[in-house]
Amino acid sequence: MRIKELIKEKGYTQKEFAEKLGMSTVGLAQIIAGKPSYTTMEKIADGLGVNVWELLVSPEEVSKESGTGLHCPVCGAELELKQKEVKTFQGIK
Repeated sequence: MRIKELIKEKGYTQKEFAEKLGMSTVGLAQIIAGKPSYTTMEKIADGLGVNVWELLVSPEEVSKESGTGLHCPVCGAELELKQKEVKTFQGIK
């Protein structure tokens, strides 16, 4: 999980980011150390202005030069991951 790294990259302390999300610092620390639900990951990604997948791996790790490392189980062809832009409106998901 890259949540802690991304919080720091975006210039937040864990306390500031927890307040932004409306949760306690302890709650955020537990999420960082544990296995957050997808809904929680969406909320964190939205707060950081990144895609959910970026909480798991860096864009460099998914670059086209290095390949995805994922292959079709039927034909064995390498799969290409594409980034999808998700637009949200304040308070509406």
